[in-house]
Amino acid sequence: MKKRILETANAPAPVGPYSQAVWYGDMLFASGQIAIDPSSPTGELVLDTIEAETHQVLKNIGAILAEGGLDYSHVLKASVFVKDMNQYSRINAVYLEYFGEDFAPARELVEVANLPKFVNVEISVIAGK
Repeated sequence: MKKRILETANAPAPVGPYSQAVWYGDMLFASGQIAIDPSSPTGELVLDTIEAETHQVLKNIGAILAEGGLDYSHVLKASVFVKDMNQYSRINAVYLEYFGEDFAPARELVEVANLPKFVNVEISVIAGK
């Protein structure tokens, strides 16, 4: 098998030396997404509230999935990184809007000291066809 790079203009361009996502066989590995608004010419962050930030992160993930012909129901594993564990329930409420209980992926949610661009939440996913 050979890896294939997936790119879409509907999600933020990488801010470092990595790809938005990589296909390997029928598996899609999406890089961590933060709340960059891809429609903003200056790459503005959506940081109004933790809910708005989480929605933008998950919309960015959705755009990557869609480019690969997938949707949230194809996600097998999610990794969620947060700056403040006290935001857990608010992040989780938004997350539930995208990943229903019927097809919720495996997941970890980990508090970290800091995230790129000093955002509050970053999420990466692994999906399969």
